[in-house]
Amino acid sequence: MLFSSLLFIFYFLPFVLILYYVLFFSRTLKNLVLVAASLLFYAWGGPQYTLLIIGSTLVNYLFAIMINRRRVHKRRLRVLLFLAIAFNLGILFYFKYLTFITANLNYLTAGQIKVISIALPIGISFYTFQGMSYVIDVYRNHAKVQYNPINLLLYISFFPQLIAGPIVRYSTIEDQIMNRRETFKKFSSGICLFVCGLGKKIIIANNMAIVADRIFDLNNMGGIPLSLAWLGAIAYTLQIYFDFSGYSDMAIGLGLLFGFKFERNFNYPYIAKSISEFWRRWHISLGKWFRDYVYFPLGGSRVLSKDIVIRNLAVVWILTGIWHGANWTFLVWGIINFVVITFEKMSGFEKFKIPDALRHLYALLIIILGWVIFRSDTLLEAGNYIGCMFNFMKNGFMSDYTLMFLKEYGVYFLAAILFSMPIASMANQMMVKGIHVRQYVDKEPPYEAHAIFEEPAFTGLMSILYPIGMVLLFLVCIVYLVKGSYNPFIYFQF
Repeated sequence: MLFSSLLFIFYFLPFVLILYYVLFFSRTLKNLVLVAASLLFYAWGGPQYTLLIIGSTLVNYLFAIMINRRRVHKRRLRVLLFLAIAFNLGILFYFKYLTFITANLNYLTAGQIKVISIALPIGISFYTFQGMSYVIDVYRNHAKVQYNPINLLLYISFFPQLIAGPIVRYSTIEDQIMNRRETFKKFSSGICLFVCGLGKKIIIANNMAIVADRIFDLNNMGGIPLSLAWLGAIAYTLQIYFDFSGYSDMAIGLGLLFGFKFERNFNYPYIAKSISEFWRRWHISLGKWFRDYVYFPLGGSRVLSKDIVIRNLAVVWILTGIWHGANWTFLVWGIINFVVITFEKMSGFEKFKIPDALRHLYALLIIILGWVIFRSDTLLEAGNYIGCMFNFMKNGFMSDYTLMFLKEYGVYFLAAILFSMPIASMANQMMVKGIHVRQYVDKEPPYEAHAIFEEPAFTGLMSILYPIGMVLLFLVCIVYLVKGSYNPFIYFQF
């Protein structure tokens, strides 16, 4: 079930909200409603795997309790942690990578190894990482063990972030599970953020998807001219950002409707002036997960040897590439990010006296080429497409298709480019007393500053125009959905 579907917007969500707020007298019953709704939401896309997420949660629940009870036995503690990590990674390996590995072994042995075909459960990478981080945090004493399995199941299966994140850390919402407060401000902010995310997905991402998919298909049929290749690459660059950030906005907005506050997952990544900065702005929850559970435990950049720092970066970026999918293209994409980020860190790139415009162009070039590899089904397809982008295939420069796509989708390209920059936030700061997205510091550990959507403090005419704009944006999105417009979602495959 997609957030950007009529079924979710007009049936599932209103029903869950009504049932949730009717039970205002009991936090326990509210949590039960959310667990039941989350399991129903997940079962809608793959009922056969609902037992998998329940079983995974229960195993992590038991491991955390055993770790908490055996703290005096350091060796047993490490063994339990190892077994818990092995269990979670084993699930991920079986469902996500076994088919890929047997297919490659089959190719290398000329058909001697049978390919094991296993369907990929939706969202398995996200909820497996959440379960694993919970156990690790209990081991580190960064979170208290949860003795109520329903509460832990709520954390792992909560439907707003279940399918495609953001990856929520247990320590972030540990207190919120039983002590969150639902307020009108949270609810209204959640609606606004959900509508903004819906607009990103329906109006911009879906139209960029039409252009990108058609151009990549044309290239697979025999090559394309340079201008068309760049247009397709830019379309996909914009599609994946608005697709994923729009979904994250909707997820964070839905969390606010039920009183939960999640960290933001994107911070205008395409204004970055280096690849290191890009990854501080893109899929922030994933970057923090690998930083805290892989990079820092390996020693991070605090070690004396540059060779070890490079090794640590290599491990993180190879794992980041593999996390996104079982394909050589994802691995190569991760390695490219590793090479570029290693160059930036080892050379002190961010301290070079280079004009910001050139830094931005450099970053965008690497990002766009990386997305072409990420989008391609094979390395050969990626190589052919990049060859067309630089006219290595001698397919010419201009194409009638280029002009056609610009004529039909030029408005969407312009909107996508404008809204990938913090124009709205800057304008908001000029027109209102508050700001669209502001920083706050949690009163609970780990006392970290997070960015959270806050409804702007509009005054005068803008206090009337803003809600009208939200209503109009919502109605436009519904018109697109009723028309049955193209509505894919990239990150479901992860």
